[in-house]
Amino acid sequence: MDALIFLIPVSLLLGLVGLAGFLWALRSRQYEDLDGAAARILFDDKPGKETPK
Repeated sequence: MDALIFLIPVSLLLGLVGLAGFLWALRSRQYEDLDGAAARILFDDKPGKETPK
């Protein structure tokens, strides 16, 4: 029972941290273009175009 006194607040805190991270990702528009990044990997760069380093 003593462990529950420690584990319940820790689990609630970790849940709140996860929720805050998810809300931050939504507000910074991390989920705006899901298809663009997935399709971009399939296409080669144009020949002669130098890739950024």
